Amino acid sequence: MLTKMFRKTPLAWRQLMKEKTRLLVAVAGITFADMLIFIQMGFEGALFDAAVKPHRSLEADLVLINPQFQTLFSVKSFSRERMYQALGYEGVKSVSPLYIGTGQWRNPETRQERAILVWGMEPARSAFTIPEIQQNLNQIKPLNQVLFDQAGRPEYGAVGDIFKKTSNFQTELNSLNVDVKGVFSSGASFAADGNVVASDSTFLRLFPQRKADRVEVGLITLKPGVDIEKVRSQLAANLPNDVVVLTLEQFAQKEKEYWANGTGIGFIFGLGVGVGFIVGIVIVYQILYSDVSDHLPEYATLKAMGYTDGYLLVALLQEALFLAILGFLPAYFLSFGLYQITYAATMLPIAMTIERAVNVFILTVVMCSFSGAIAMRKLRSADPADVF
Repeated sequence: MLTKMFRKTPLAWRQLMKEKTRLLVAVAGITFADMLIFIQMGFEGALFDAAVKPHRSLEADLVLINPQFQTLFSVKSFSRERMYQALGYEGVKSVSPLYIGTGQWRNPETRQERAILVWGMEPARSAFTIPEIQQNLNQIKPLNQVLFDQAGRPEYGAVGDIFKKTSNFQTELNSLNVDVKGVFSSGASFAADGNVVASDSTFLRLFPQRKADRVEVGLITLKPGVDIEKVRSQLAANLPNDVVVLTLEQFAQKEKEYWANGTGIGFIFGLGVGVGFIVGIVIVYQILYSDVSDHLPEYATLKAMGYTDGYLLVALLQEALFLAILGFLPAYFLSFGLYQITYAATMLPIAMTIERAVNVFILTVVMCSFSGAIAMRKLRSADPADVF
């Protein structure tokens, strides 16, 4: 079957190469449609990756959160007592609180303030798996000492560069003087442009209206070899209904669902992919339709010689496949470059992935094949009687 199909390939290829200008226009159109799809998928992927990155970097097996939790940008608190209740269950090794709030960071050079996500934790143990945080726990034990996310937006100031040169950086956070005693790399997200990690004592000074017995996330570490799902189910069944027990991945998925379904962002990106797909169909259809119209007498001659509509359909679909490949390749490399530019400008974790490239290529093949199938209607009108 494949051998027979490839024997027809020269006809499809020569049809495309005969009109090089038309071929270039078709390739440019498909490239544009593919780039539109790549960009929409890239931004959506960056949104989700950035949104759940803090969740997946937590040093815990299970987490406790308020049932009304939707996103870290607007997190609800619960009673700290629930963590110590969880500590009494078999298999639980330790618990620790995690405070979360949005503060105002002042750039000491421009004096401009910008919102930043502040994490408060007990300095006795790290709440994160990020090595730079684990290595600098002693630095944040004194009051007003913080660790700064150097992968955040540049509007916060050249904190990372200055700290590496002088080992010192002073500024204001929520109108309180703080000293940066270390840097780490986490990255910006759609919810926050940067992150600051402080001790729980410093956090409560930064947010004096907050109470120590109300926490945003309870981190639960289990003993080695314990069945995580079994312990989670046990805690969920026995703890009061003012908390929810989740695994780290469930916690991350809850954040992802908020941005995908709780806001218009997921719909917008999906709409952009759909628009790119439709644009590609229209462009390829116009090219193939024009090609069939220009060569209608030749197709009629082939039918008069005994070639079937099936043979001509395969040749037309091969043209569509060639167009898909020729349009996809430049779109892939151009989008790869745009991803790099976007990352440098926004600090969002946008990057080309094999899965995304494969998905876009499949969409491109479907798009071009569908266009070829539609254009086949014109091909069927090629009547051998018109030749004679």
